[in-house]
Amino acid sequence: MNPLLQIKNVTKKYGGLIANNAISFDVQENEILSVIGPNGAGKSTLFKMIASFTPTTNGEVLFEGKRISNLKPHIVARMGVVRTFQETTIFKNMSVRESVIVAQHLRARATLAGYFWGSKVARQDEADFGDNADQLLGFLGMGDIRNEQTNSLPQGHLRALGIAIGLATDPKVLLLDEPFAGMNHDETMQMVALVRSVRDKRGVTVLLVEHDMAAVMNISDRIVVLNFGEKIAEGAPQEIQNNPTVIEAYLGSADDAIGV
Repeated sequence: MNPLLQIKNVTKKYGGLIANNAISFDVQENEILSVIGPNGAGKSTLFKMIASFTPTTNGEVLFEGKRISNLKPHIVARMGVVRTFQETTIFKNMSVRESVIVAQHLRARATLAGYFWGSKVARQDEADFGDNADQLLGFLGMGDIRNEQTNSLPQGHLRALGIAIGLATDPKVLLLDEPFAGMNHDETMQMVALVRSVRDKRGVTVLLVEHDMAAVMNISDRIVVLNFGEKIAEGAPQEIQNNPTVIEAYLGSADDAIGV
């Protein structure tokens, strides 16, 4: 089976600084793959290149066999590769439901003029977007807070809203940037279950960057490890936990928190 997403010799240089150096790996359909590494390893830069928020210096990213690297980010999102962000603040003056509705305009059928004049297609779009928002929030267990303002939400609900906004665009691949950051253990495990359900029940392939090793080892089918802009390992969680190079560079000695 051909990979859904292919990262092929991707390199990013900023002058004399090499942020990512010839990184390659594949992501299979319906997989949860995590990218880990110490601070400064190049994880965020790699994520930006995959979602085409940052151009590659060399190499390419392929989605369903088509090159998506260096395209406009909104074009890549429409194709089905969608990135969420660490902070969900862009809709901070809206309700939870309104935020999810706005995100769906990426796939609107009506024109801008149609929305301005309230055309039939625009009205149908809005009705469909509202119904879909309600379904998404129900699926994510957020139906009871759909009318709350996003700027009053606790951290766990903000992270879940970020996922809801990403899912509202109907992605095939969802890139999650530190979805478990700032959470306690119980909140993290709830979010792990939520991300897994996005894959299992909605068929969305998930690629995530994360520092929480307990969550990473719990949720990942495979893991890619970066260090100083280089890929130093790739494999199943057990393989990564026992890899001497990874232990030396990142994980450290055996630690119950990561299940070693």
